[in-house]
Formats: sequence, structure tokens, C-alpha cells
Amino acid sequence: MKLYVIVPLWALITATQQAPTQENCQCEFISSEKIFPHDKLRSVQSSVSDCNSNVTPQMTFGMESLLLGLDRRLPQLEEDVAMLEEENDGEMYGVLSLYVIENELTEILQLIDQLNSTSLKHKRLIADVTQKLEEVKDEMEELERFDTMQVVKGQQTNQRLKRDLDQCRNNVLHPIPQPTQPKSLCPFGRFLNISEPRVFTAGEYPGSYKYGAWGRDPNPEVGKEDWHWLVPMTSANRLANYVRLYSTLSSLIVGVSTPGNVLIHPSNPTTNTIQGPNNVLYGGALYYNCYNQDTVCRFNMTTKTITTVQLPKGTRYNSKGNFCHLDECYPFTDLDLATDESGVWVIYTTTQDFGNLVLTKVEEGAPPALSQTWKTKVYKQSVTNTFMACGVLYATRYVDKLTEEIFYSFDTSTGEENFNLGIFMKKMSPNVLSLNYSPVDHMLHAYCDSFMVSYKVLFENPSDDFL
Repeated sequence: MKLYVIVPLWALITATQQAPTQENCQCEFISSEKIFPHDKLRSVQSSVSDCNSNVTPQMTFGMESLLLGLDRRLPQLEEDVAMLEEENDGEMYGVLSLYVIENELTEILQLIDQLNSTSLKHKRLIADVTQKLEEVKDEMEELERFDTMQVVKGQQTNQRLKRDLDQCRNNVLHPIPQPTQPKSLCPFGRFLNISEPRVFTAGEYPGSYKYGAWGRDPNPEVGKEDWHWLVPMTSANRLANYVRLYSTLSSLIVGVSTPGNVLIHPSNPTTNTIQGPNNVLYGGALYYNCYNQDTVCRFNMTTKTITTVQLPKGTRYNSKGNFCHLDECYPFTDLDLATDESGVWVIYTTTQDFGNLVLTKVEEGAPPALSQTWKTKVYKQSVTNTFMACGVLYATRYVDKLTEEIFYSFDTSTGEENFNLGIFMKKMSPNVLSLNYSPVDHMLHAYCDSFMVSYKVLFENPSDDFL
């Protein structure tokens, strides 16, 4: 017998309406591969970042600066001892000579102490970094086992091939032109390049004064040939009222100032004190922008007298014509004083020149006088700093935190300009706040965020004295 079940139509309709709809499909995926350890990768990245921040070029250059200072002091000490042995009269001369030698020994011992301390710190750091790198290497080898399909290796190969292909294509289609420079009357020939930093030091006031200038007198008084000078902006990154002197470069590096400060005026600021970091010392006199004026001041370091020379009408001053880059302008850099083989120069801008650089020769004297003037086509606020070398004006611009480019030159002997020099400076700090060229030894002295750095200027035909 067959059994029939009769279901009313309305019941089917009701059941259909009440049934829940399933819009999402859920699947369970089970992989035979191990889960990638993202935490371990982040730990490796953190370790690498720590290594990069702990080991910096500044460490090497700091050690080299101390060694350079020691290398220069030891021959001087030998010379002084030999002179004492030859000329000792057993009286006042001998006493004074022994006093000088004692001071030199003290400075040399300070240098050695700093070298020992720095070397010990470096050894500890190197040991720690070496151990950490070994750990990172082991962890990276372990992480590579998760790349079973060798995706990372394939990506690295593709990137390398693409880079080589782009470089080949650029060289074929767009060959890089060699930078050309105008012929100059400079006896050393063209300015070809600049060295790695030769001196790097925080000096006597580590981190205290962001703005300032330092250097060496190109035309020193007798007996002061090795002296170096420093003018830190001690008030509001803008003002100063003294020059600090150091008997040698090594004294500056270790922070032993002898003979010390030469005071321009007890008050700061006041009439004819220093405004802005772009100062130079030449012939025993400091040249700088007078406080709150469009005027160059000349301070005689021996007589302690000040004379001034007025710049042309329309000269921008009081932070209206600064050096700049895209991110910021350097305040109160309106006037830039510079020295080279021929003397003192002043670089500035005027309203009638629409902000372009103007260059004027400053003649020595009391008071100083303005001589010939040259007008350029480079806009001052596109420039971060300038300096003179062998009658040629050079201008720099900011590339990034580690690099500055000497991109522009103006030859006063030919009147020719070049906007594409392409000479790059390796920086030890992001901002180059003053540049001073010393024709005595062809060194370029930079003041960078309270650090003092110097570079060797490399000419086409250098004299044997500067090799």
C-alpha cells in the first residue's frame, strides 16, 4: 500500500519566505606552509636601524681630526725643544721657553686622552655592532627559508636588471655632458673638486651655538701664522660681540683657547657689534655685517678700533635678503664676507637687482673702501652659501641632509657664469651656515649646526705646497 502526504501550497510558500538567506560563503583553508614570523622580521629591521644610527661617518672624521691635531703638534714640540737646547741662556728666555713647552705638552696630553677615550668607545661599539650583525645575518638566513617560491630573489634579480637597463638606455640616448668651466686667470687652474671632510669637531662648545663662522687669517701678522679664529652667534643665533682665538688648529679641536677672547664691545648687541654668521678675518682685522645696518664693519684686533663702509643704496639687510633652500631660510645672512688670494669681498643683494647676487671687492684700510662691483644672474634666495677662491665666486645649494652642491661660479676676470658645476660636498650636518676659503692652505672651512668642518679645495694645477 502506498502512503501519500499532501502538503498545502500555502505551507510551502510560508516555509520559503521564512528560510534564512545565505549571502556569504565561508571556507576553511589549511596550508601546509609555516606561518611567516612577521614579529621576527620587525625585530631584524629594528636591529639594522640601530646599527645605522650608532655607526656614522662622524665617528671616523672625529678620530681623524684628533689624529690630525696630534700630527701637527708633535713636530712643533720637537722644534721648540730643539730651539731651547740651542739658545737656552739659563735665565728668563729658558723659563719662558719651558713655559711654552709645558703648555704644548698639556695640549698634546689632552689630545692623547681624547684619542684614547674615543678609541675605547669605538672598540666597544664595534664589538656590539659586530655581534648584532651576526645575529641579524642568522635571523635573515632563517627568514629566507620561508620564501619557498624564491619570490624575493626573483624581485631582487628583476630590480638589478631594470637598473642596469635604465642606466644603459640613459647612457646611449642621453650621454652625460662633462661640466665645463670658463677659462680663468687663476694660477692654480680650474676648481675641479673638493675632498672628503678633513677636520670635523664640535670644538669648545659642543651643540651650544648653531650659527657661527671659523677659519684662518689668509694674511696673518708675524707670529700668528697658525692661529685660527671662531665667532659663534651667542645671542638668538644672530649676534656676537667677540672673536675667540686659538694658537693652533689642534687647540681649536680640543677646545683650548689661547690667547682667548678679543672683545669688540662689552654690550651685545650695540652699535657696530656683529650681526649674522658670515664673517672673515683678514690682515688681523675682522670684517662683518654691522648690527642693524647695511654696512661692513672692520674691527682691528690689535688697536680694538672699528671703522665702517656703507654699502650701496637699496642693499637688503636685517634678514630681508637671506640665503635659503626650499625648507627654510638662514636668518641674518644678508651680507656674506669672503676672502681669497686677493683680499676681502662682500656678497649681498639689492632691491634694484631684484634679489640677484652682487659681488664687491673691499679694499683694506681704515676705513675700508668699496672697489669694483660685479652683478650676477643667480637669485640669492636660491643659494645656501657663497665663497671666493682665486677671484671666482662660488655658490652652493641644498641637495639633501647629507649633500650640498657647489653649482654656480662667476669669474671676475672674465665675467663668465656657470650654473652647472656639479661639485658635491659631503656634509656632516644638514645646514652649512657659513663658508670661508683659506688661500694659505687651500682649505674650505664650514660651520654647520655648531660643528666645524673643513675640506681641501682641489685645483687643476695645485702648488706643491698644498699637495
